[in-house]
Amino acid sequence: MTDKIKKVLRRLVEKERKIVKDILENIEKENLKGLNIKKLKGYDDIFRVRKRGIRIIFKKTGKNIFVLSIERRSSKTYKNL
Repeated sequence: MTDKIKKVLRRLVEKERKIVKDILENIEKENLKGLNIKKLKGYDDIFRVRKRGIRIIFKKTGKNIFVLSIERRSSKTYKNL
């Protein structure tokens, strides 16, 4: 886990951290039903999952999942990918 993601997780309240944990566990288990996942325009392997005000942007290559960003929703969420 990168320092940037650790820093974001520290800033989230406990309820938001639980949401992130549940989402990541579901993605890892490939249990995608009920998750609001969309492929980002211009990319074949980068997706975003959204729940309430939280956005998780991740890259999926084969069985590997790389979390690129975890953020509260804002106009800056999708910048700097």
